Amino acid sequence: MAAALPTLKEAPIEKSQPAKRDAARRDADTYFNAWQKRTVLVKEQVAAESAANDAKTNRLKALRLAKEAADGEAAANVDTPPKRPAKRRIVIKG
Repeated sequence: MAAALPTLKEAPIEKSQPAKRDAARRDADTYFNAWQKRTVLVKEQVAAESAANDAKTNRLKALRLAKEAADGEAAANVDTPPKRPAKRRIVIKG
């Protein structure tokens, strides 16, 4: 009637199983190594951009401080006329 299913002892053992497993491992390692390289590259780029931004910020801060010092010296050298007293207004309530 129905053909009997092969038992465990009768089932053919594929000799390609280790080869498939090794191929899968190689593929996984390839993807992982590529991911690691991209991650390292991105981290290096972020660090470089951060360093460039820090250098720019320090340069602009030095320029701002120099300008503020020059403005302070210029303000100290200018003779300002004395302020006149404010005029009082007369308010008529009525």
